[in-house]
Order: sequence, then C-alpha cells, then structure tokens
Amino acid sequence: MILFDYMQKYDYEQLVLCQDKNSGLKAIIAIHDTTLGPALGGTRMWTYDSEEEAIVDALRLARGMTYKNAAAGLDLGGGKTVIIGDPKKDKSEEMFRAFGRFIQGLNGRYITAEDVGTTVEDMDLIHRETLYVTGISPAFGSSGNPSPVTAYGVYRGMKAAAKEAFGDDSLKGKIVAVQGVGNVAYHLCKHLHEEGAKLIVTDINQENMNRAIHDFGAEAVNPDKIYEVDCDIFAPCALGAIINDETIGLLKCKVVAGAANNQLKEERHGDILDQKGIVYAPDYVINSGGVINVADELLGYNRERAMKKVEGIYDKILKVFEIAKRDGIPSCKAADRMAEERIESVRRSRSMFLHDQRSLLNSR
Repeated sequence: MILFDYMQKYDYEQLVLCQDKNSGLKAIIAIHDTTLGPALGGTRMWTYDSEEEAIVDALRLARGMTYKNAAAGLDLGGGKTVIIGDPKKDKSEEMFRAFGRFIQGLNGRYITAEDVGTTVEDMDLIHRETLYVTGISPAFGSSGNPSPVTAYGVYRGMKAAAKEAFGDDSLKGKIVAVQGVGNVAYHLCKHLHEEGAKLIVTDINQENMNRAIHDFGAEAVNPDKIYEVDCDIFAPCALGAIINDETIGLLKCKVVAGAANNQLKEERHGDILDQKGIVYAPDYVINSGGVINVADELLGYNRERAMKKVEGIYDKILKVFEIAKRDGIPSCKAADRMAEERIESVRRSRSMFLHDQRSLLNSR
C-alpha cells in the first residue's frame, strides 16, 4: 500500500508504530481526526496475516470511531490501536505496560479502551503507566460492565426507529427477531420483554438461547432461519456484514435495528434496504451507548449523567431520519452526513476564531 496516499485520501492525522523488544509488543495506533477532541478508540489484539493488514485495520477502525463519536455528540475524535499477537497466549504485564508508556507519550491525543482480544485487566495494566485509558476496573473509577448501558441505548434507538416505521414508538405487541443473545442482546431482550414485545431469538450458543427462552418466554429458531422470520423488527446483535446479497432478499421486517457493528456488508446494501422500504437504524449510532458510557469516565464517572446521554440516542436516530428525508438519501448515508456536518461546523468555527485572534494581534 502507498501509505501517505491512503492517509491523505481519508484525511488521517497520525499513524504511530510502537515496538518493545523485551515484551514483544508490536502495536499500531491510528489517529484519524481530533477536530472535536482527543481521539478515543479501543485496543484490539489479533493475529494478522501481515503487518499491512494490521495497519489497514487500525486505520479503518479509527475512521469509524471518528464518525461514531461525532454522531454520539461526544467532544472526542476517532482513533484505534491494534496489537499484533495472539490474545490467548502472547499477553504479558510487560507488554501492556510498555504500550501504556507509548500512549502516555502522545500526551492525551489518544485515549484507549478495551476491544476485541483485550480485557478490563489489560486496561488496568495500561492504567499503571498512563491516565489516558478508560474501561478500567470499577476500583479505579470505571463504569464497570458496559453491556447493560449499550443495550439500553439500542432499546432507545429501536423505539425511535419504530416511531419512524409505525407512527408511534411503542414496542408492545411488536415481534422482534434477535440474532445473537450475548451480553448486550440479553439486556436488550429484557427491556423488550418488559415493554411487552414478542421475542424470536437465535444464537450459535445453546445456553444463550435457553436463557432467553426461560427468562423472557422467547421463541427460538435455527441461526440460518432468523432472516426469514415474519417480524416487525430484525435486531442483528452478533456478527457484522449480515445484511448482504444472500440475506437481504429474505428479510420480512419493517425495521432493522440492533447492536452489531458493521451490519451492512457494503454501503449499497443500505441503499437496497431504503428501496425496499425497510427503516434502518445505522449501527454506529444506535450502539453508541458503550462509548458514551466510557467517555463519561473522563469527567469522573456519574452514572445518572451517562444514562441521560445514552437516552439521547433516541433523538440521534430521529435526526438521522430527518437528514435522510431532507437530502433524499438512505439512513446509512444520513448518519455519515450528520457526523460530518458536526465536525465541519466545529472546524469552521475554530478556523474563524483563529482568524479573529490573528487579526486582533495584527491590529495592535
């Protein structure tokens, strides 16, 4: 890859390569945009086939965090880290403490958190070397398990999508097909059950399905049958890229709203959902409760304040639909536009402020 051409194309600010010979650390920190504030994004540990693949993944994920944080209304930019290695056997205290020192060296431009392949315990090790880390143990002032908060945000966003599709936001009596019933989706199902929705669930883990059946009276279907369930709302809460050429024609829902990341395999699948009249709640907006929650830790965590912000996902989803109608575009593109408009507004305001300051100095 021609690295600077790629960074220039998508307007990245910084790429940091970190290595520590003693611990075996090989990490890539990508900072996409800090217009709104310091870049916040988790640390992923994964076994990549090549260093180029790891760099591309870090860059791609960092840009995604810029949009997610901007759409969530946070005063934070987007960044991401990938550590090359097997999270099951390559971790050590030395590695994460060394990585913490690299973060500290960025002096607050980048703040990390847990992600795929890393844990709260790993964040605690990083925290021993830097303050620029969230998602640490509650003993250090963290918010704890983010799953219930993320689930509440998805629930609020689903109600907004229901309002767009059905004219009111009540989920009572609505049939919701939930794909994947892990930690986040379990708490989502609890909210839906309490409101009186009927649940149809699937999961590759039989224990997860059994729990939903027992606790919420859910009906279970095989994983490959969830797409063709006759339902009001389809809630993807497991893998990404599940809205694709093979599945999109099977959907029998009016709404797609769930917790999974990267639900659309390609952007054109968002266009197809729009053409089919299916209301789509963009994933990085509806599932932003987790990042909103950990971001509150930077202020000194206050659960009531954090939950109030998460509740606002309802209004964010409605705003996406307003932009979609205003500009005649699908909701997936409207979410991007909402984020871009906020970033550009702040960038323009800052530029005007700096211009005024320079003019003032020159007039003296």
